Amino acid sequence: MAEFTVPALRVVHAVVGTGSFTAAADLLGYTQSAISRQVAAAESAAGMPLFVRKARGVEATQAGEAVARRAVIVLAELDAMNRDLALLSDTLAEQVRLGAFPTATWSLIPRTVAALAGEHPALAVELHEASSPALLRQVRAGGVDVAVIAVGQGLPEYDLHDLRTERLTDSGMGVVAVPLGHRLAGRSRVTVDDVAGESWIVGAGLRGDPQFGAWPTLPEPRIAHRIRDWNARLGFVAAGLGITTVARIAVPGLPAGIAIVEVDDPAWSGRTTLTVTRPEPSQGQRVVAAALRAAATGEG
Repeated sequence: MAEFTVPALRVVHAVVGTGSFTAAADLLGYTQSAISRQVAAAESAAGMPLFVRKARGVEATQAGEAVARRAVIVLAELDAMNRDLALLSDTLAEQVRLGAFPTATWSLIPRTVAALAGEHPALAVELHEASSPALLRQVRAGGVDVAVIAVGQGLPEYDLHDLRTERLTDSGMGVVAVPLGHRLAGRSRVTVDDVAGESWIVGAGLRGDPQFGAWPTLPEPRIAHRIRDWNARLGFVAAGLGITTVARIAVPGLPAGIAIVEVDDPAWSGRTTLTVTRPEPSQGQRVVAAALRAAATGEG
């Protein structure tokens, strides 16, 4: 009697979950003929039909549903075994202290850490959140191994001469966060004049730490609230109490209730996100920097 194979179990599970051979093929990256072959092999092992072909898609028989239920358990155990083996074989058993300015931790850093966990399970990443100048001090002092900082217009001229840097992203056109019901919420792009009369929710923090203020080229912005915590700041925006500037790198991590609008401002040159390490980073630190680059460019 034929036995079930791992590819056949994956295919049966995918077909039951998607309801069609075509969708299962797309999900698994197989051809439809490969899907059909694996289903035939699974049905041979089961000794009975697993699917009934319909005009639109397929429907699992009771046997198909039973195989799919058990396949979930089997496949999960196999994946866990592969992770255990990867942990044993991964030579990159190192701890890397990764620092980032707050808005970089909303989306870029979680995507990076998730990718590293899958590719290098023995690599331990310890997160540190701080302002760019504080991170640079920590890199030089050895408290942080890889830092994500912002440079550009409106920020100090940081001394980077003895550090290794790599460009991650350029902000391009700046963005502001507005409430969903705001008069500008339905527009993808506005001018500086459009935001000139708005009330602004701005940052408040330690002396010397860069803060997101009102739009940087406005001569006399109306400041409604100064708030240190970003979650509270965005909560005020969502409640309709003002608008705020945000880093473009943070946009994927913004909460519900907020719309993003680009501001077309020829006087604003934007900012750049960099990774910073000491001059001779370790293998693990290089891997973390590469993962940051992949996450920032959408390659990860």
